[in-house]
Amino acid sequence: MATIPSLPSRDDVLRMARNTTDITGQLLDTAGNITRIAINTFDPRDGSGAEVLRVLRETTAELAEASASPQAQEAFYRIVGTLTRLGTSGAPLAVHPVSEPAQALLTAIGDSLLPVLDAIEPAVEEFADALGDLVEATSPVLPAAAGVAAGALLALTPVLRAAADVLRDSSPELRRAADALTAALAPLMPLQVALAERAAAAGAGVVRATLPPLADLAEAAAATTKAARPVLVASEELLISGLEQLQPLLLTTASRAGRVARAAATRVSAAVSPAAERGVVVAVTPV
Repeated sequence: MATIPSLPSRDDVLRMARNTTDITGQLLDTAGNITRIAINTFDPRDGSGAEVLRVLRETTAELAEASASPQAQEAFYRIVGTLTRLGTSGAPLAVHPVSEPAQALLTAIGDSLLPVLDAIEPAVEEFADALGDLVEATSPVLPAAAGVAAGALLALTPVLRAAADVLRDSSPELRRAADALTAALAPLMPLQVALAERAAAAGAGVVRATLPPLADLAEAAAATTKAARPVLVASEELLISGLEQLQPLLLTTASRAGRVARAAATRVSAAVSPAAERGVVVAVTPV
């Protein structure tokens, strides 16, 4: 038999009544403050209420005038037309029989990708940070790259427009080509499906037969790599130490090449554009 819960004591009842009274008082104080703010805002005696109403009337009138303009009406019609077309074209897709397998496929892909995404999340975060640092470091070059991209887009625009005009004018021929391809490929589809099923069965057999040897090969490669790890580490250390020793020589060579290039550029610029003053002679001796 279920036990009967005990009744609250007198102190509990008094405490609940006191809390209820406090909360009710706070709510009444808040409501009074909101009412006082509203009255002070719209009170016509100090001018604030009339100012608020005037601003509201002006804003409403400007919005009405802006929405009544031909440009706004045309924009509204275009938005409604676009939404109507989207709804008309999207509604059949939602009830089409293909939508159910597509949704199942998307669900399966999402469920399969979740462990992969969880596994590569740290690497993706590190890559994003490194990519952000690279973008920040190459920020001086970005305006030039943007200019080149804009120029390329401007150069491609006439080509795309010409291609669109040609395709628009050739729509009957394109339709005839599409009908001919459909008529030619339609009889081949059952044969292709049968061949695909046979290929899938054969591929599955090959995969089942080759997976055990591949697993053995992977285990052997892992064991070999683990055994050869000290040799790999030693070779990496030797390579890095060799690069460190070559670094001063490379820096010296680059510095000398830079000085020679600057000297040659100065001589070429002096020969092509001589100085205006006759007494100034430009001479640079490479170091």
